[in-house]
Amino acid sequence: MALALSLWEANADWARKILAHPFVRGLGDGSLPVDSFKGYVAQDAYFLEAFARAYAFCLAHGRTRRDVYDFAGLIGGVLDELRLHAGYAERWNVELANVVPLAATRAYVDFLLETARAGDLGATIAAMTPCMRLYAFLGQNLARTDVARLYDEWVKTYADPGFEALATRLEGLLDLHAVDCEAVRANYRRALELEYGFFDAHLGGT
Repeated sequence: MALALSLWEANADWARKILAHPFVRGLGDGSLPVDSFKGYVAQDAYFLEAFARAYAFCLAHGRTRRDVYDFAGLIGGVLDELRLHAGYAERWNVELANVVPLAATRAYVDFLLETARAGDLGATIAAMTPCMRLYAFLGQNLARTDVARLYDEWVKTYADPGFEALATRLEGLLDLHAVDCEAVRANYRRALELEYGFFDAHLGGT
């Protein structure tokens, strides 16, 4: 079994918990308070900028020409997400400049960037892959339900085959550069724990 698939299956408990979280369910049925979503948009934009920087570290530590193209393409995917967030911000008057990160956001960003700065390419990809696979998982699962109009753009974005392709590309890089070891497994699981905390921190619209 490929390492990426093995890690995802080993952490299916966290994926299910996040899918069942009231914030995520509220995205699908429209029950999530708008203030909660607005807070999420600002914090997620802050997080995505750090995610792009972590990809840049991966690009710098890449070993082949394919790595350059793959990580550059993945950075482009983050920029597309940031443009989506800018659209939300304009529509709902969300301030994206000078965002003060919540504790959950800061914990996730610090984890990613500290891992990336250490220079172990496989360990860094293991810390980043859960975010991409999780969002594809959430979008695809929510898209199978009767999605409310309020947040249907969010669901469509992460259910889109183009986003699935980005997640699959990163999983391919994980299989290529990481080895099945304690550090890789710990990073993968820690990222999903932080994802849960990130969603949980926004349920109250903070």
